[in-house]
Amino acid sequence: MKEKIQKILSNSGLGSRRNIEKKICNKLIRVNGKIVLLGERFVKKDIQYILLKNKKIILKKDIIKIIIYNKPIGEICTNKDPYKRITVFNKLPKLYYSKWINVGRLDINTSGLLLFTNYGELAYRLMHPSYKIKREYLVRIFGKVSKKKIFILKKGIKIGNSISKFYEIINLNYKKKNQWFKVSLLQGKNKEVRLLWSSVGIKVNRLIRIRYGKIILPKKLKSGCFLELNSNDIKKIFNSVNL
Repeated sequence: MKEKIQKILSNSGLGSRRNIEKKICNKLIRVNGKIVLLGERFVKKDIQYILLKNKKIILKKDIIKIIIYNKPIGEICTNKDPYKRITVFNKLPKLYYSKWINVGRLDINTSGLLLFTNYGELAYRLMHPSYKIKREYLVRIFGKVSKKKIFILKKGIKIGNSISKFYEIINLNYKKKNQWFKVSLLQGKNKEVRLLWSSVGIKVNRLIRIRYGKIILPKKLKSGCFLELNSNDIKKIFNSVNL
């Protein structure tokens, strides 16, 4: 069956679909020696080799893998950093015929759960808003939180070109200046949790992601360490996005 070239390459672990689409638009990808167009369809078995920025790649496959990484504060979610800062990819296990794709991002000052996979279609679906994957965070905030502010945060606030809101807000320790909340949302826009609190005059001074969809950050997983998911957990994640 013929599939779009960006989907084939993403599922083979050569990067996220969005990044591959950019490379195709910039004419950086050739299939069997010929420049490909965005949306062009191929049968995977007919692809002899890929030229990506003049580097020859033979499409092979690792077994589908998913890992949990407990990101520390100070690491950035990129493969290469021009400033040579530590990235979340530095401590991941090596793949031989594909690449790790991060499922969403956390900013440099946010810690906690990151998911990685070598299967592009899974990463794409886990990040796409239409699948309504729940993200859950622990948030330490400074400022007075009134019922009115909670109402506003749940109703929704315009951030950028769309409405953002918390799906749930739970206060974990009342009557303290530095309060901890557990919040969840169904999107993953850049700095969305911080921007939501900031919109009602509340400062976030600690942010930890503890859940992404079906996966909860294990309490025993130390900061800066990873854990590979077993076949049962992988099946649950696949089912959650209709794969």
